[in-house]
Amino acid sequence: MAKETGRKLIAQNKKARHDYHILDTYEAGLVLTGTEVKSLRQGRASLVDGFAQLDGGEAWLHNVHIPEYSQGTWTNHSARRKRKMLLHRAEIDKLIVKTQETGHTLVPLALYFKDGRAKVEIALAKGKKEYDKRQTLREKQDRRESERAISAARRRQRA
Repeated sequence: MAKETGRKLIAQNKKARHDYHILDTYEAGLVLTGTEVKSLRQGRASLVDGFAQLDGGEAWLHNVHIPEYSQGTWTNHSARRKRKMLLHRAEIDKLIVKTQETGHTLVPLALYFKDGRAKVEIALAKGKKEYDKRQTLREKQDRRESERAISAARRRQRA
């Protein structure tokens, strides 16, 4: 059997980029059971309500939904259990200091396989205010409109 290489995306949290200012990102390994890995290999997971927490010098991932494995028996896992994240001690210490600042939190951005191992991309984030969200949407819309106008002008030049 050939060794798996590359990055295979399982789940992505697009809402996190809308609700938070992303300050820094980290890649962490996950401690999973066998049925969780099999369920992830089927491409089934949800990061919507997920968050990370630092507790006693360890990093934990909460509320990430990995559905039960369909062929699993009594060994099956619970879908929303807390899972340990594997980070270097220096990264955990840095995150502990930064998350104690007001308004900072850890949110999962993506869940993926990298070279056959399950990884989660977490972000140190600061919550956006409602007006920030509207401003971001407005900027995105303006950028889209300007790109549309430029491409229309280029088409007219060619014709």
